[in-house]
Amino acid sequence: MYKTTCLTFLFCMIFPLLLSAREQGPAMADALRSNGKIYVVVLVLATIFAGIIAFLVHMERRIRRLEKDKHP
Repeated sequence: MYKTTCLTFLFCMIFPLLLSAREQGPAMADALRSNGKIYVVVLVLATIFAGIIAFLVHMERRIRRLEKDKHP
């Protein structure tokens, strides 16, 4: 019951945003592309995602090592 209520609430909150974004079009993306700044945005996002992935891989290795040390 709780899950369906939460999902319904989220759907009701997100659906109007999706419809409004569809009507307006990607004006900001066009402006960034025309100025050549879209590449900076893509580079920043790629750097953030690479950092998150590197952090998760590092944490997974540390956790695996701790589990191996605890259970010989």
